[in-house]
Amino acid sequence: MLQTRELLDSLSAKAPLSGETLAFTIDVLSVCEEAVTACAAGMTAEHSNPSMASAITLDLDCGDVVLATRRVLTGATGTDAGLLAAQLEACMIACQLSHDACGLHAAHHEHCRLCAEATQQAADACRTALAGLRG
Repeated sequence: MLQTRELLDSLSAKAPLSGETLAFTIDVLSVCEEAVTACAAGMTAEHSNPSMASAITLDLDCGDVVLATRRVLTGATGTDAGLLAAQLEACMIACQLSHDACGLHAAHHEHCRLCAEATQQAADACRTALAGLRG
């Protein structure tokens, strides 16, 4: 499997963020995408609690935003810093919303606990990348 940092370092154009920050953020977002997808599937299969409908939607939305963010970051060479900042902000918000929703169910559902952890780590990684971008 190709390592994220190795792939980014192989690109001739350089991104507005360090390779280390980009690789870390992309890797954390990958874990987050997997967690929100699995969590939404887990909640759908259980469907015993109507209050989980909102959390399912937030997880699915988060997964979509995280995927788009990973793609923008992976191809970030020469990308406008404003676009990166906007995408990172959207991702941070989506991850925080998913984190908050799954956090409500974390004590009773392991997939929600794991999802809440992954989304918090992803929101933190986006926050760190934003700080690096804004220098």
